[in-house]
Amino acid sequence: MDIVKSWVANDLFFSVAPILFLIYIMTRKNSVPSQKALPLVALIMYCIKLGWFGADPNQVHASVLGGLLSALTPISIVWGAIFLFKTMEHSGALETIRVCLNRISGNRIAQVMLVAWAFGFLIEGASGFGTPAALAAPILVGLGVRPFQAAVVCLVFNSVPVSFGAVGTPTWYGFSTLKPVLTDSELSILGVKTALLHTVVACVLPLFALRVVAGWQEIRKNIVYIYLSVFSCVIPYLVLSWFSYEFPSILGGAIGLPVSAWLASRNIGLEKEPAPHVPLPPKVVSAFFPLWGTVLILILTRIPQLGIKALISSSSGGKQVALGSFGMLKVSPSLSVTLEGILGTATSWTHKLLYVPSLVPFFLVAGISVAVLGMSRKSTALAWSESWHRMKNPIMALMGALVFVKLLMMGGENSCVMLIGRSLASNVGGAWVWCAPYMGALGSFFSGSNTVSNLTFGGIQDSVAMQLGLSRTTVLALQSVGGAMGNMVCIHNIVAVCSILGLEKSEGLIIKKTVLPMVVYGLIAALMTVLAMAVGLTGS
Repeated sequence: MDIVKSWVANDLFFSVAPILFLIYIMTRKNSVPSQKALPLVALIMYCIKLGWFGADPNQVHASVLGGLLSALTPISIVWGAIFLFKTMEHSGALETIRVCLNRISGNRIAQVMLVAWAFGFLIEGASGFGTPAALAAPILVGLGVRPFQAAVVCLVFNSVPVSFGAVGTPTWYGFSTLKPVLTDSELSILGVKTALLHTVVACVLPLFALRVVAGWQEIRKNIVYIYLSVFSCVIPYLVLSWFSYEFPSILGGAIGLPVSAWLASRNIGLEKEPAPHVPLPPKVVSAFFPLWGTVLILILTRIPQLGIKALISSSSGGKQVALGSFGMLKVSPSLSVTLEGILGTATSWTHKLLYVPSLVPFFLVAGISVAVLGMSRKSTALAWSESWHRMKNPIMALMGALVFVKLLMMGGENSCVMLIGRSLASNVGGAWVWCAPYMGALGSFFSGSNTVSNLTFGGIQDSVAMQLGLSRTTVLALQSVGGAMGNMVCIHNIVAVCSILGLEKSEGLIIKKTVLPMVVYGLIAALMTVLAMAVGLTGS
């Protein structure tokens, strides 16, 4: 028996050690950047699988190849989103948008809610991956908010919509490694629970965010507008979560932004302040085209009743090409690429080229925007060059993350994820509900992505839920909420915002400001879950 206990303990040690090492090297004083840390930990996990666990080399290599290919999905989405917004930046569209927002209201609270909350909500829904804070913060600075305050308020607000950011990528792709164990029906339920928890926290979040830029008296005088703006986004967000886990954020922002702007322009719920008399810039409609064009195409390609979704996401038919030991490559008429039987194993990979929000709509809209916004060849080349430069590090980080995740989950019931889950379940017990959000936040903290957090820790959370007999969709919803709130303290997002705003040596100060709202966020989410469990509302 002692020998068995020792063996299990050692297996557990080698399962947990790479994760602890990853956390250590990314959070120490002289931290290792994710583009180096994640590939390094993937390599360590590769050696452990072959050396300690004695896994079949063919299966290990198939998992590695599957992970590298799977990284193409988030890489293409991030690249497309960055290129689109670089196009907006170099065409002058962002400056036009800033001027338009400034014309609406001279009230500082209204401006912050419009830019950091409603505009950020829409941008998160369309692109995600830290883009909202990077775009909204400079606009706030242009409106007169101090850079440090702008950075903090944008980071805090960039939390509620994150679980459904980039057209739901953290949800539909973040938990994709749990399929087919996690059914489509359960994924839909998970989405509703996630939206509900975020909506509850959204009732408290503005008080933390706005306190950074205003005193309590100013907040109190504008409190009616603040909550009208909050609810204009989160009510459609919550309602839409019942029908789709792709659209809650993007349509919540698309509805909330004009509603918030209309309320502000009429001083509804605001301490009255005249809007500055700024002349309306020319070509306003074309300047907003990258935003409304993206939203329009996403809606047209995601509503099943229109028929386009089925047309561009089908994997049936097409041609097959045998690649020898690499597997069978299939390409459908809708350009859905599948590689089956990788290295003779059951491992497979699929990439829906037209359905993944990369070529359509991001690159497509960016290409059209070049003509619509009248960009010169030099400006277009600069936008492309800067987007590629921004992608170098994320490519390495995402490939490392996906390989690491695939190796963690390899082995079914004997996988590292299952070993960790059984251990956590036996030691933490029912109190896991209070821990789940913070595991999700930890994943975002070191990886810079709610999607990667869900990919990394989703399997562990699911394993713990199964071991403890908890609702798997509830625990995974807490994971997703945690990954979203972790954006507040995410090193990558903070560094990006500081770089854009020219803030030097401010990262630590920003984390000190954002960590409290993050902790409160997790406590509220866990408390709501405990109360729901007490009255039997958590379901399956």
